[in-house]
Amino acid sequence: MPVAEARLQVIAGGAVPQGPLTTDPWQFQTMCVDAFVASWRARGFSPVTIDNDIGLLERTLTALGRPAWEVTPEDIDRVVGDLAVKGRATSTRREYVQIFKGFHRFLQARKAAEIEAAFGVRLVCPVDEFNASRHVGDNSPALLPPPTPERVNEFFSFMKQRIATARKYGPAARDYAMFRTLYHAGLRSEEVSLLEKPDLHFTRGPFGKLHVRFGKGAHTSGPRPRWVPMLDGLDLVLR
Repeated sequence: MPVAEARLQVIAGGAVPQGPLTTDPWQFQTMCVDAFVASWRARGFSPVTIDNDIGLLERTLTALGRPAWEVTPEDIDRVVGDLAVKGRATSTRREYVQIFKGFHRFLQARKAAEIEAAFGVRLVCPVDEFNASRHVGDNSPALLPPPTPERVNEFFSFMKQRIATARKYGPAARDYAMFRTLYHAGLRSEEVSLLEKPDLHFTRGPFGKLHVRFGKGAHTSGPRPRWVPMLDGLDLVLR
């Protein structure tokens, strides 16, 4: 013990202070946007989606006119209200709110300590129940009644006749199979168009399953793959 104690030495401790790289709010926000975009790439977003969302985020931040951590509910009300006055669709107004909400959530998760240290602001999201757009707007196609079973049967009967009289069997049969997949599996048109032969797994489960590799996800979340059963004899059509 005496030998060990002789080797011990008291030194000044304490963590090394970690301050932000810059205290300029606009420069710091630009760095945060770059980090936010890098997280999209890490999650596998397509280049087209990234380009579109970058433009939307830049337009939203420009319209707000102040750093994201200083934005208030009144600022959100103002921007959304201006879009409504200009006649922009409900879906467009919702996209502005959602892209800002996603960016603000990223700041809370990754940059909250730096923002509070540099600018003295504790992050609180200004998007609330009063300025968040409803998912279903006045222009939603959900207001239209769905087709009757008789109308659906007429449509598929027409598609079958088209196969029998088409100059090329392949494209006509493909279209029929795609519409059947939309109807029986409940997929979106883009999800069906991205299916390939390896995505058809006829031996999975009692009916077979579709591997929807490019399933639609929530805003800014990227593709969400999922498995969908081949119901109502869909496996026979796809075989």
